[in-house]
Amino acid sequence: MSSNQKKVKPFGMADKLGYMFGDFGNDFTFILSSTFLMKFYTDVMGVSAGIVGVMMMVARIVDAFTDVTMGQIVDRSRPTEKGKFTPWLKRMCGPVAVASVLMYAVWFKDMPMAFKVFWMFLTYLLWGSVCYTGINIPYGSMASAISENAKDRQELSSWRTIGATLANMVIGVVLPMFVYYEDAAGNTVLSGNNMAIAGVICSICAVICYLLCYNLTTERVKIEKETEKFNLIHLVKYLVSNRALIGIIVAAIMLLLSQLTLSGMGQYIYPNYFGSKEALSTANMITAVLTIILAFVLPSFVDKVGKKELAIFGGVIGSIALIAAFFVHTDNLAVWIGFYAVAYFGIAFFNVVCWAMITDVIDDAEVRTGKRSDGTIYAVYSFARKLGQAASSGLTGGLLTLIGYSKETAFDPDVVNGIYNITCIVPAAGFILLSLALAFIYPLNRKKVAQNVEYLKKKRGKL
Repeated sequence: MSSNQKKVKPFGMADKLGYMFGDFGNDFTFILSSTFLMKFYTDVMGVSAGIVGVMMMVARIVDAFTDVTMGQIVDRSRPTEKGKFTPWLKRMCGPVAVASVLMYAVWFKDMPMAFKVFWMFLTYLLWGSVCYTGINIPYGSMASAISENAKDRQELSSWRTIGATLANMVIGVVLPMFVYYEDAAGNTVLSGNNMAIAGVICSICAVICYLLCYNLTTERVKIEKETEKFNLIHLVKYLVSNRALIGIIVAAIMLLLSQLTLSGMGQYIYPNYFGSKEALSTANMITAVLTIILAFVLPSFVDKVGKKELAIFGGVIGSIALIAAFFVHTDNLAVWIGFYAVAYFGIAFFNVVCWAMITDVIDDAEVRTGKRSDGTIYAVYSFARKLGQAASSGLTGGLLTLIGYSKETAFDPDVVNGIYNITCIVPAAGFILLSLALAFIYPLNRKKVAQNVEYLKKKRGKL
């Protein structure tokens, strides 16, 4: 170990807090978009839910190129004094914040529909496919560089989940009380002006969180610049032969399908079916508290049970809760929130461990091939999560259109019953497929992960 390496401070609470703030910053714009953007464009801007869903699916096609491109840029970037991944937080925090604000352009609500659809596509692609990708890929890849210790990485994954949950508390608990109001007919509706203000506030908070992440985290593992010439065919073969990556990709798509459908449909089921904006805040508060508790408790079980095994258990819990809710079809708000809380508890099992699982996949690839590609593998995983987002938005947007949802029919009995059914069926299917993907495709159980960690320690002369 060199004298410079000896001076690096040991892994500790500053790293965990810093990494937490990174996802806190990410989700100030990501959760805002996944939770409110479709509602904003359907109810404020008057755009069809189907068109919004198509836009989100088109953006994911673009992401297939921008995510992998950013992964290559990161892998091929020269490490600086601050590290290889961390500098991107400072470079991209401003652009992602500005792009997020532009998506909630309520001042264009009286423009022709063609212009509104054009602006919606332009700003969503700018935010999600360019700016968010430019900061999320290096941020997600940082975990491997902060520490090579498996226990440290699991703690980073848990604290990242806490960061996302805190953002969800702010956006899911506080914002509904600010952006919704009761109209003359007594209906709970979304305020376009308040959504635009919320967009500005969340963007400012995102920048602050990114800068805290930049200053608090330390990259200890030196990951060299990738110098091998890029070969697309070789990359595709490498990715499709990686069973662990394929398994985590399918699981991530299904997880996001379930999670984002639950959160996105919350903007319809609570104000439209239950007629209560307060209930939306209450449900989000309950699920946030459950997730934070699990983030502190679950790591102690990882070594004994395994990340894969815990995630499968969560998927089973979530599917059972939502299938039961579908058949009960309750109009009792307390009963529904109970089902919802159990379902989200299932989501939390995967969310708490998933970021450590992707570092397991990166380790496994190095063990099998002798090559480490943190940025590229994380980029593919990030793209998969965006596919889950697109699947949720596209499917729910199409189903909302199918049941006849519009600004005019938003409170019709048949429409609101359709909203209830969508909120149960789509996430339940996602949970079932998530559990199956992890059980039958993803190979990295507790024993295999431990073997890989020991192998890499020996390779690097740590044993």
